[in-house]
Amino acid sequence: MAKIEQLRNIAIIAHVDHGKTTLVDQMLKQSGTFRSNEQVNERVMDSNDLERERGITILSKTTSVTYKDIRINIVDTPGHADFGGEVERILMMVDGVLLLVDAFEGCMPQTRFVLKKALALGKKAIVVVNKIDRPMARPAEVVDEVLDLFIELGADDNQIEFPVVYASGRDGYASLDPNEMGTDLQPLFDTIVNEIDCPEGDPEGPLQILFSNIEYDDYLGRIGVGRVERGTAHTGESVILSHRDGTTSRVHIQKLFRIEGLKRKEIESASVGHLIQVAGMPDLNIGETACDPSCVEPLPFVKIDEPTLSMNFMVNNSPFAGQDGKFVTSRNLRDRLFKEVETNVSMRVEETDSADTYKVSGRGELHLSILIETMRRQGYEFQVSPPTVIYKMENGVKMEPMELLMIEVPEEYVGAVMERLGTRKAEIRNMGTRDGGTSHLEFLIPARGLLGFRSQFLTDTNGNGIMSHVFNGYEPFKGDIDQRNTGSLVVYETGESTGYGLFNTQSRGRLFIGPGVPVYEGMIVGETPKNEDIVCNVCKKKQMTNTRAAGSDEALRLTPPSIMSLEQSLEFIKDDELVEVTPHHIRLRKRILNKEARMKAEARKK
Repeated sequence: MAKIEQLRNIAIIAHVDHGKTTLVDQMLKQSGTFRSNEQVNERVMDSNDLERERGITILSKTTSVTYKDIRINIVDTPGHADFGGEVERILMMVDGVLLLVDAFEGCMPQTRFVLKKALALGKKAIVVVNKIDRPMARPAEVVDEVLDLFIELGADDNQIEFPVVYASGRDGYASLDPNEMGTDLQPLFDTIVNEIDCPEGDPEGPLQILFSNIEYDDYLGRIGVGRVERGTAHTGESVILSHRDGTTSRVHIQKLFRIEGLKRKEIESASVGHLIQVAGMPDLNIGETACDPSCVEPLPFVKIDEPTLSMNFMVNNSPFAGQDGKFVTSRNLRDRLFKEVETNVSMRVEETDSADTYKVSGRGELHLSILIETMRRQGYEFQVSPPTVIYKMENGVKMEPMELLMIEVPEEYVGAVMERLGTRKAEIRNMGTRDGGTSHLEFLIPARGLLGFRSQFLTDTNGNGIMSHVFNGYEPFKGDIDQRNTGSLVVYETGESTGYGLFNTQSRGRLFIGPGVPVYEGMIVGETPKNEDIVCNVCKKKQMTNTRAAGSDEALRLTPPSIMSLEQSLEFIKDDELVEVTPHHIRLRKRILNKEARMKAEARKK
């Protein structure tokens, strides 16, 4: 077994917004990856439009830097729990991890999740206490919290002796002493080189490449991203691709690449331990192994946690169907959804009894809403049902997914938050106070108890609260939970909303639209505080008479409407409602558009 001394493979893992992508920016700049006069965007690794808009990492991406003639491959991973599948599979490619922890917030739910996966795979961790320049930073306490977490997660003797680096990713410095400001990231680079094991393997043995990611190129087609586990890969080489279903196929390595900085560089060969990109395998899927034809030995792939939420994606059948979208048929929808699961390993798609409906299961609301938003930007038009949790039966007992919920909130809002969570079957696990009068609360709550909670939480805390959660396993069913106890304002007729019609409607509740918006019968345009739907005519016009003009009398003052985002719409709808998604519009509607038909359906239920 040879050691590849000039190579290190690491992944950066952390809770959302703890500074992974910003730190990678500085590592790229200080390693000389960019020219001195090169203009580079902030968070350069967040190349996806949605990532830039939302300020979060959604997809894992690979880059590399060179430090003292040692090549360091770096994989930037998402921090949100809903994209945990991206983290789990990427850990197969690396030999160690940088665990970033905020110097003020400390260990959060996703910190626990990603660290648990890394420790289970035997990865060595370097703890980076980031944002030590923050006011009220508490690096010593945070290191103690991390140590407790390592012990709780069953780290072995080698893993628990982790090195600690104190850093400010924004300002680009690192130090081994929390009381000393560094000047650059050299202490971090030195720690990576000294503490992370270099890859080992047999460069002369029969080839094995394990693919953990897939990218697309307009000219090259599907590109497999993986690690050479054994042997040496060569351009033009013929290999056997071992598929997950047990079958095999013969393919050719048409082109080989490796990442240098942010660019893809073509190479002729890659030895054991290197992270490479391979073009020329059209049927490749994540978790498959390319082997030498003389020795076909597929490698095991990490088990990805199962989805916890599901939604139905349906062909749009509203009166406005087909006006916006480029892809509107059930075949378009089916092809796009099954294409998604080829690269999104933590998502599932199932066909249902209806030819126009597909059941899509994912890790959480954000996981599913990112897919919806991506599809609408690509020109797809469809409608979706409310998210529902996925139950399991174990020994005749109904089990439901539970979430570990952590909340940071000013003390004056604690009572309101506790009361709200009590009705959602949450159990408090831990409670404490931090500097500055902020309360830290930990709850165990059913996943269905979090549906629609975020908007209520932000309202209850006047936007001062921070919440995050992560999947915590299955437990016996906790009983019924009341979801939304308000009704909907439903449109009476198809037409265009008017100021006069909205003025007469706004006293009934909160409006979601303004004047001049095309509407149809059964469309939802607002929320009423009563627990029943109200049918209203927002298209009503003031009629002219022989004594006055339509525009006379007092001026109509309309309350500004509450424009619903995609996530808010998914949280809002009840079981008898849908969200209609088109490239330019997000509309709420009743499943049954006609009022009389809805009343008959309600009567049949009773």
